[in-house]
Amino acid sequence: MKESKKWICVFCGSAVGARAEFAAAADNLGRAIAERGYGLVFGGGSIGLMGVAADAALDAGAEVFGVIPDLIMDCEVGHNGLTELCVVRSMHERKAMMANRADAFIALPGGFGTMDEFMEIVTWAQLGIHSKPCVLVNVAGYYDPLLRFLEVAVEDGFIRHENRGLIQVAQTPSEALEMIECAWGRREDVPAHDERMDELVK
Repeated sequence: MKESKKWICVFCGSAVGARAEFAAAADNLGRAIAERGYGLVFGGGSIGLMGVAADAALDAGAEVFGVIPDLIMDCEVGHNGLTELCVVRSMHERKAMMANRADAFIALPGGFGTMDEFMEIVTWAQLGIHSKPCVLVNVAGYYDPLLRFLEVAVEDGFIRHENRGLIQVAQTPSEALEMIECAWGRREDVPAHDERMDELVK
């Protein structure tokens, strides 16, 4: 039986950032997702790194699924060229729908929103709500301060050592996808669809 398509959820900025490496990484990730035959799940915006990753994936032939709350349709400029764009009522519904569709999560550089989305999904993994891989792409050392904080949190007893491993760290988009594929290979006994995630979108 043919395996169903896998989807990669990408969290990233609604701005392109101050360094050219950020947009280049978003473009490379979108294209790499398409080249591997995966679908892209993201926040539905057409601007910033979100738009760069989505456009690259579409250009390379991937299906792209976006989810955007109606209250930020204007400021994040909903992408009208996607395979599917869902307009939802709240940020919670957005995050839950993205999480439910995805088989893995990648965070590129971003700000408050990116950190909120990625850290919430890591927290859900810590709580056993899902067992999907979570990878941070440390483009040009952008997340070095965050990684130092995580080590301090472990040392000071706020994050268990084994839970620190829930966040894998890659230097490039290709490395991130290789980490995800490796994790999938180790989890062949885990169902592709986790019913626990359905509870998040009710």
